[in-house]
Amino acid sequence: MTYHEPDLSQLNHSLIWAGFRQLIPVSLFVAIFGAAFGLAASQKGMDQTSAAMMSLLVFAGYAQFAVLELWAPHVPVLTLIATVFAINARHLLMGATLYPWLRCLTPAKRYGIMMVASDANWAMSIQAFSRGKAGLGLLFGGGLALWLFWVAGTLAGLYFGNAIQDPKNYGLDMVMGCFLLSMVFEGERNLRLFVVWAVAASASLIAYKWLPENSHVIAGALAGGIAGAMLRDEK
Repeated sequence: MTYHEPDLSQLNHSLIWAGFRQLIPVSLFVAIFGAAFGLAASQKGMDQTSAAMMSLLVFAGYAQFAVLELWAPHVPVLTLIATVFAINARHLLMGATLYPWLRCLTPAKRYGIMMVASDANWAMSIQAFSRGKAGLGLLFGGGLALWLFWVAGTLAGLYFGNAIQDPKNYGLDMVMGCFLLSMVFEGERNLRLFVVWAVAASASLIAYKWLPENSHVIAGALAGGIAGAMLRDEK
């Protein structure tokens, strides 16, 4: 009897729908962040169409909040580009980790899926791949759920968001961090991974203390990636 390894790059409607449903609980909190962004945008003087289109086309929560800090009658374009790139540079590493499975798809599907890639659906898809299961449905379907709730939350915040003026007062800014931490603890646990996470966390904390704002994201990701490459398993 011939054994065939499962095709981890498969993507169909049932996998996409399953991924969509699995990310709905996290998406509810994303909608609250979206409402906070919509309210902050209106308070900053951004017109509703621009704020709605930003969430619709950009879909980058922390970067969008950073843009609001720079929003003025004369927007500093180069500063804005540099800030957004610094915050979202982690997507370069996310794309690299997903490439072994994305490369089997056509360019249109590959880049279409990555349009909705974010921290939550990336973490869950990587966890699925590590368990020998197809993860592209989680990546794309879950990304669609996060994107849809983010846009819906932004629209709600633009019109009805007065109830949530600062999500930090309710601890909502910690939801995504706690979710990603739970993904770490549910995954494989050994000395190698502990060292990798310790290096990443230490580099991130040092960068947060001593380097420019948002650079801790890149520093932690690069340090952890380098440590993981140096300590990679022989297999």
